Amino acid sequence: MKYRKLVVSTGNEHKIEEIRDILKGLPIEVLSKKDVGLGNLDIVEDGNSLEENSIKKAKGLADKLDYMVLADDSGLFVDALNGEPGVYSFRYGGEEGNYKKNNDKLLEELKDVPLEERKAKFITVMALITEDKEILVVKGECKGSIGIEPKGSNGFGYDPLFVPDGYTKTFAELGDNIKNKISHRAKALENLREKILELLED
Repeated sequence: MKYRKLVVSTGNEHKIEEIRDILKGLPIEVLSKKDVGLGNLDIVEDGNSLEENSIKKAKGLADKLDYMVLADDSGLFVDALNGEPGVYSFRYGGEEGNYKKNNDKLLEELKDVPLEERKAKFITVMALITEDKEILVVKGECKGSIGIEPKGSNGFGYDPLFVPDGYTKTFAELGDNIKNKISHRAKALENLREKILELLED
């Protein structure tokens, strides 16, 4: 069976591993930007929505490659903060990708909010562009709440603060085995898996 290449528009190794794990068993070789010599390609995420950002990121890479391309944008939407940090989740603390600053700011914003009012959801939107430049968009969400303090050492981003519904531990405490089954990205990837299976059948 011929393997199709899928290049993911990210420099985040955690994400690549997660995607590899969930697409295991499909005749797809998951590669990073770096693997195809485009590690320095930086696409500004200035869209007003997760969908705009993910399509923009995917297009920026697809313009340079003949492989399938995947880009995603994820955000944490907290009810008590009118949906913040939302599309700005990655740079919420002021510095792009500084997880500690992001978490510190979130805790500060929620410091007077009681536990029962700290409802939140993670949303991931993924844009897949096929070799024929067709754009497919899938989505996944995971509901939960924000804890009072960071807990656990697995995962990344807001994982030490996010407690998914039905659990008493944070994503960072639950570890990848559980997270990769119930997370927003896992759900989006399950939907993506379906789309890829349809593409492979064609």
